[in-house]
Amino acid sequence: MSDENAHGGKILVVDDEPAARSALVELLREEGFIVRSAADGFKALGQMDDWTPDLVITDVKMPGMDGIELMKKIREREGGIGVVVMTAYGSVEHAVEAMHHGADDYLTKPVHFPELLVVVRRVLDAGELRRENSRLKTALIGESIAPGLDWIGHSKASRELLGLVRQVADSEASVLILGDSGTGKELIARALHGWSRRKAGPFVAVHCAALNEGVLESELFGHEKGAFTGASARRDGRFAKADGGTLFLDEIGDIPLAVQVKLLRFLQERQFERVGGDETTTVDVRVIAATHRDLHKEVREGRFREDLFYRLNVITLRTPPLAQRREDIPALAQHFLEHYAMRSRKAIRGFTDRALRVLLNADWPGNVRQLENTVERAVVMCQGHEVEPRHLPRDVMVHARTSDDAPPIPGSSMAEVEKYAILKTLEHVRGSTSKAAEMLGISPRKIQYRLAEYRGQDPSGIQGPISGEVDNPHVTS
Repeated sequence: MSDENAHGGKILVVDDEPAARSALVELLREEGFIVRSAADGFKALGQMDDWTPDLVITDVKMPGMDGIELMKKIREREGGIGVVVMTAYGSVEHAVEAMHHGADDYLTKPVHFPELLVVVRRVLDAGELRRENSRLKTALIGESIAPGLDWIGHSKASRELLGLVRQVADSEASVLILGDSGTGKELIARALHGWSRRKAGPFVAVHCAALNEGVLESELFGHEKGAFTGASARRDGRFAKADGGTLFLDEIGDIPLAVQVKLLRFLQERQFERVGGDETTTVDVRVIAATHRDLHKEVREGRFREDLFYRLNVITLRTPPLAQRREDIPALAQHFLEHYAMRSRKAIRGFTDRALRVLLNADWPGNVRQLENTVERAVVMCQGHEVEPRHLPRDVMVHARTSDDAPPIPGSSMAEVEKYAILKTLEHVRGSTSKAAEMLGISPRKIQYRLAEYRGQDPSGIQGPISGEVDNPHVTS
């Protein structure tokens, strides 16, 4: 396959072990990549004199020039080439050290090929995102919600969500915003208000999880003088303060059942009484609620009223996790960097390519809030003009690994599906790797490689033909 016909990207494999090197080359070519190989760091640099790969996969421990030194040389030549290191010394400390020196990711030997494919495609995709970001010089602001308030990013997930927000903003119906913590639920609530006819009215937010039952009821509905100890004067609640505007109830899934009853009455009748009083008050308020909880489960388990759930859930919006809007990471990170650099009075311009690769590849279980905290820390640690990988927290450097469990579909990984297919096919053809390979559309060598992995042996030690009929594969360690 020529470079012109490559559809998966160009990869250079560097390893001083011939068997491991040839196995990776063959398997990657089967997946549609253009692959070259080199036996050491010096030969790898020679290959790159007239051929620029998109990704280099290199062993760390090699004679002459090791993988870390090779990586440094590659960065000096071309900062945009992705680098994945392989090491038999698979501790977190060694992997993080390699990434601090500029690796995009790491793998431990023996290499699990499905995991390698996931890493390779993630690093190549991240490189394409960086190039696209550089070509287009994407604007930081995606959508202006209100003066000084913006949704950052132009990813497909962001565009689809904001399109729905604009569509329902002028409705008077209640909206329920679902999403993980740190995904911007309050920002979406503010967008609903800012793009509605109520935008001239107040936007009042209540974080329900932070208040106990007595305090929350008073905060929402107000209280009369003497309603409880310390109530020295009559006080309006948040519903009264939001009259003519929008009331945002964050973490609605945490409110007590007693308060749920009064909230349900307001949604039905638009009326309420202050705590300790009997005077009925009517206000014009649109209610927007948000939660990270599964309200269906909360209803089933008796912690949330079903009738209230349906009153709130007239329109549902879901904020995507950061992992589903990775295209927005460069713009978000730069936005946070400029904000915190200004506050810290530091002249930090941006991120090095290596630091940006780390941000693009990280898992972000804490979503945008975690990214913001990470950038804030990096600004504190950075003494130069660009944030480098060493300024980022170690937990961001280490990626989650694929579980060995085999959950049912949906939920299974491609590696688990592939293992099931290979073993079941071999069972059907009574162990003939050549027949199984023909049925599955892969090479017998690939089946041998997988079987070695399943047995806990080193697949790089496979000996024998690259193709042809091999019914009883011999695997050496």
